[in-house]
Amino acid sequence: MRQLSRSLALSVLPLSLLSTAVAQADEVELPRTMAWTAYGTNSSGYAQAVAIGNMLQEHYGTSVRVLPGDNDVSRMTPLKQDRVDLCACGIASYYGAEGVLMFADRDWGPQPIRLLTTSTASFGLSLAVAGDVDVETPADLAGKRIAYIRGDDALNKGTEAYLAFGGLTWDDVERVDYPGYARSFDGIIAGDVDASFTTTVTPPAQQLASSPRGISWPVLDPDDTEGWERLLAVAPYFQPHEVTSGAGDVSEDNPVPSASYPYPIVVANQDLDDEVAYGLIKALQDNYDDYKDAAPGAVGYALEYQDLTWVLPFHDAVVEYYKEIGEWTDEMQAHQDALIERQEVLLEAWDAFLDDAPDDEEAFQDAWMEARAEALTEAGHDPIFQ
Repeated sequence: MRQLSRSLALSVLPLSLLSTAVAQADEVELPRTMAWTAYGTNSSGYAQAVAIGNMLQEHYGTSVRVLPGDNDVSRMTPLKQDRVDLCACGIASYYGAEGVLMFADRDWGPQPIRLLTTSTASFGLSLAVAGDVDVETPADLAGKRIAYIRGDDALNKGTEAYLAFGGLTWDDVERVDYPGYARSFDGIIAGDVDASFTTTVTPPAQQLASSPRGISWPVLDPDDTEGWERLLAVAPYFQPHEVTSGAGDVSEDNPVPSASYPYPIVVANQDLDDEVAYGLIKALQDNYDDYKDAAPGAVGYALEYQDLTWVLPFHDAVVEYYKEIGEWTDEMQAHQDALIERQEVLLEAWDAFLDDAPDDEEAFQDAWMEARAEALTEAGHDPIFQ
């Protein structure tokens, strides 16, 4: 019998006192209560977390409390402090594991997190381009006015990746800074900028599509090997994706070859109890039909949409589950082992770096990124972030 973690022990009744429904649940033993963080209450990630919580309540008697967070730090902080079991995060969970961007900070550094599951749905993540500037591929963005969102690393990294696909950098376009994501779309509609990074289904993209400028989405040819190599060198978490939902005329009948990455990305600390991690992934797969239509994008949790060789290591108990159902291969195990080794290198480098780290914030970040790259390179890993 796997043992429940001490952080949950006080909130969980003995197994003998659980409801009949829970006691009879085949191989799924979950605590009476769980807490998750997620995006804001108007987000699809929050809606999905609630839908999953309803399924867990119905089948296993587990009550899920979903705590909305306004930004990446507010979603990740309760996880770091062991105040929640899981985070239904965005790509910032990967940045946290790597200790980069907003996590290249004295209060953070690389986080020992593990992946439980992801959702990849029909939408894409792309540059929304005004329809009147004649952009068909990322290479056509040369010389165009591109939005840069101050303080939003994920959006700016996505833009950088799309530019790289076309053989471009920020130096090849006119960068236009905005204080927020929504303001950049106001700028496109007003004619002050030509493109901004987003999901294909977001309301601002719909508003742009309805404006006089219209909207277009750059095509990423899945057979352009060199283009994809350049994109993945900037942001390895992207995946080729045929987008069938999006503003404008994007549909199943008119798909766009593009890119995406999972959202939400459900992560936990590496020491999340095996029983909880195993029970959750099994419950999600066994009862998929009960929640897949209960929230936008929830269909993306299907087994067929899970990338088992992605950029974050899985929790050990999740690996055990995939082995049991015959979905885990030697190649996947080798990839998992390499990711765990990478994380160990990062954690050791961080501990060593803190001993003599600079006091100045900017100097601290610069020195850490240098130490990080050196440690990963010496261990045979690509630093990715320089």
